[in-house]
This record gives sequence, structure tokens and C-alpha cells, in this order.
Amino acid sequence: MTERHDSTARAIETVFRMEAPRVIAAVTRIVRDVGIAEELAQDALVAALERWPDAGVPDNPGAWLTATAKHRAVDLVRRRENYARKLEEVGRATEFAYEEAGVVADPDDIDDDLLRLVFMSCHPVLSAEARVALTLRLLGGLTTAEIARAVLAPEPTVAQRVVRAKRTLATKNVAFEVPFGAEREARLGSVLEVIYLIFNEGYAATAGDDYLRPGLCEDALRLARVLQSLMPKESEVHGLAALLELQSSRAAARTAPDGAPVLLKDQHRTQWNRLLIRRGFTALAHAEATLPGDGPGPYVLQAAIAACHAQALRYPDTDWSRIAALYALLAARAPSPVIELNRAVAVSMAEGPAAGLAIVEELAGEPALQGYYLLPSVRGDLLERLGRVAEARAEFARAAALTRNEREREFLLGRSSPSGD
Repeated sequence: MTERHDSTARAIETVFRMEAPRVIAAVTRIVRDVGIAEELAQDALVAALERWPDAGVPDNPGAWLTATAKHRAVDLVRRRENYARKLEEVGRATEFAYEEAGVVADPDDIDDDLLRLVFMSCHPVLSAEARVALTLRLLGGLTTAEIARAVLAPEPTVAQRVVRAKRTLATKNVAFEVPFGAEREARLGSVLEVIYLIFNEGYAATAGDDYLRPGLCEDALRLARVLQSLMPKESEVHGLAALLELQSSRAAARTAPDGAPVLLKDQHRTQWNRLLIRRGFTALAHAEATLPGDGPGPYVLQAAIAACHAQALRYPDTDWSRIAALYALLAARAPSPVIELNRAVAVSMAEGPAAGLAIVEELAGEPALQGYYLLPSVRGDLLERLGRVAEARAEFARAAALTRNEREREFLLGRSSPSGD
């Protein structure tokens, strides 16, 4: 392969990773089978790899991939003996079919295939773990290894979850739709969790050459905003939207010009997006105005923590005591070793590094954190602040060996080296 063709192939693979969720969602509308939809999306990728190196990358590569996959999907449906029935069921298999059918959309429905795909992937016929894994695969475009890192589970386990989830959705004929009423409420928790995990993968990629994957953050934020309009009385929906708005506001300041990560304390806050911060505060106000009787849920509490950071014009102005208190509430509401690790950081800032380190040491034996690079990374930071430099460097080196993100690895190796002083 020539150097030009090799470069084009890499560009195609990058485009496909970004566009695959939309392609799969569009094709699922036609074939009503996420497994087949994913295969057809892969077929479109193969077609691009065959044609684009010579013909050039189209002006709108995402539209090209979607159109190619949809054409193959329609051909597949036509080849089936029950084509007429299938075409009637899908309604909007193609734009002309939808228009000729004269279907009037339900005003409470959402014309968003990505959101439909999220709700389909979060159907109660699947286990909670399978819902998360499948949606991260289909909408997040994550590999099995990346999903395993995101959910802290072994790769073979995640692979089995994805395969079984696709098979279950197909055999149960799960509808490609945003459900209504009680059924929607029942699936909301999983939907929120999945959107949150997709955002997190974009906010700090588990693997690859880039520290951020902005496309995933944008998709997650858009889905959260759509959910707000769909479920305006759900406090946790507003809480998630607020959290993602506030976290997204820092994006421009989180990496240096060379792509290296920038710690929160070193970020130029003038680069924080004030519009997103205002949107976040507005969403948080809606969340607080719609709180249920048992008080704020996990996403509202996390949004409140993010708001504390957004309110501080300078890093020294951060109200760490309030943040530590909010983390204590969050840990009580949604116990998790990762939340406890975050609480340790907040406590270290409010009460000193020794207090934070004591919490971290208690987490050392947590099975879910074995292999989680942030555990030694946080421990290294606390040891460094205590003046235990040699121990800190060893922890940073251990964290660097655990992460699969190249930028994160370089950053941690820099902190593990004496030249990093």
C-alpha cells in the first residue's frame, strides 16, 4: 500500500470510529436488529476502504457511510420473503417510504435515532451490565477492551455480554423506539448511566493516542439535553445534563497545545466556556426544583460538586470542604470505590494529604480497583504532597504501566522521573 493510501486508510478508520454510532442507529431503524446493523456498518467501512483511497474522502464521509449502509440494509430487507411486512413495520425504512405512508409522528416521540438506540440497548430484557456494555459498544464505538476498562470488568466477560445482548434483543423482537409512561421510567436509570459512561470515555479516553474524544462528549451531552426536554420533571435527568454541561465547559483547558493532559490546578480558567457553565447552573436549578422526597440523587450531587469548581475563579478559591461534604453524601447515596477515591482527593484538599491518604490506603484491597490506574496515581500525588518523593515516583510509574492512553502514560511517566521535578 502506498503512503497516501495508508494515510487515507487511517483517516477512514478514524472517521468510522466517530460516525459508527449514527450509522448503526440509522440502519437499526431499517433492519430492527442491532447485530445485523453493526455488520452492515462494517460492510460500509470495507466499501470505504476499497473506494476512498482512489476516489478520495467525500466531503461528508459520515453521510456516505450511512447511505451505503442503509442501501445495503434495504437490499437485505428486499431479499427477505416477508419484505412487504417488514417495510410496513419499519415505516421510515427510507425517507420516501415514510413520506408516502403519510405517517404522522407522535408529538411525544423524539426523531433521534441515537436516543432510540440507547433506549433499545437499555431494555429490561437485558441485565444492567449488558445494557451498559452494549450501548457503549454501539453508541460509544468502544472496543471490548475499552468497555472492560470503563466498567472495571474482564474483557472476556464484556465480550460475552455484548454477544448475548445482541442475540436477546433480536430473539425478543425489542422495538426500536423511545418508550412511554412506566416503561420509560423503568429504563431511565440505565439510560442515564450509559450516557454518563459515554461522556466519561470522551472526557478521558481509556485508550488510544488522544487524551480526549470530543465527539463522544458531544453525543452524550446532546442526548442528555434531549432527555431534559423529554422528561422535564425528572431531577436526575436535569442533574446529569448539568454535570455534563459543567464538565464540558473545561474541555479547552484540559489539554496543552501538544495534547498533553493539564491538571485542574494548572488550567487557565479563562478558557472555561462560560456559556456551558451558565447552562449547567440552569440545569442544576431545574434539578433542585424537581427533587424527589428522598433528596438529591447521584447525578444531582455530582453536578453540585462540578458547580463548586465552576464557581471558583481561581483554584485556591475552591470550596473543598463543601466538595468533601458532597462526596460524603454521594458515597452514602451511591456507594462505590471510585467515588470513595474521589472523596479521598477532596478530603486531602480540605484536611490535608495525610487525611486523604488514609482513605486511599483503605481502598488498596478493593477488587474493583485492581488494575485501575487512578488508584496509584492519586496515591502518588498524595505521597508527593507529603514529601515522600521516591514513593510517589514509584506510584506514578505503576499508574503509567496500567493506563492504556498514550497521553496519560506520557504524563505519568513524566511525574515518575526525577527530571520531572
